Amino acid sequence: MRFSSVLASLFYLGALSAPSLASPTVLTMAKRTSGSLLDIAPKAGTCAGAKFPNECKTAAEAAPFINQAFHTYCITTPGEAAAILSTMAFETVDFKYNVNHFPGVPGQGTRNMQSPQFNLLYAQSLKLAVDGSDPKAVLAQLTANPAYDFGSAAWFLTTQCNDTVRSGLKTGKLEGWQAYITECLHTTVTPERQAYWERAAKVMGVSIE
Repeated sequence: MRFSSVLASLFYLGALSAPSLASPTVLTMAKRTSGSLLDIAPKAGTCAGAKFPNECKTAAEAAPFINQAFHTYCITTPGEAAAILSTMAFETVDFKYNVNHFPGVPGQGTRNMQSPQFNLLYAQSLKLAVDGSDPKAVLAQLTANPAYDFGSAAWFLTTQCNDTVRSGLKTGKLEGWQAYITECLHTTVTPERQAYWERAAKVMGVSIE
């Protein structure tokens, strides 16, 4: 299946309300019948019972902004898309959170739970009025705008991961994703995190043999 078709199937949930795109060359929004953001984040069908309802987004609400981020940051390969989607779904427990509450690092958040120093760099790249003196204020500006909130993971990949890591992701192989986790996100591979990636890889049509 072509990458554009896989993306189309993934993001159809939010197609009708998606922000308009200047060009169709990165993504297409035609209706497809297979593949779903819910296949990656199965608890994202509802925000009922969410501990922080103002932070929660359903798959239908998240999809158009993820789509927009993929366009903005030119995410055009299934391997990179799977890495981004799985990171966001894992870090936010299926889009339930965009602020770090556990253990509660001040200023850490957005949909990939970026550390405060990266949120500052991200906000500066967006030309937001921030000076870095108040990490919570920086985060508040980012999470107030869903496009910024859901754009952070794609921004991070394209600006903070080196070419070797990105090339590894493009292969779609497990080793490439593991390098992304350990060498770019600087965290550890866990069974739970890998399960999200495997679901995302399947949706995106990535072979993980």
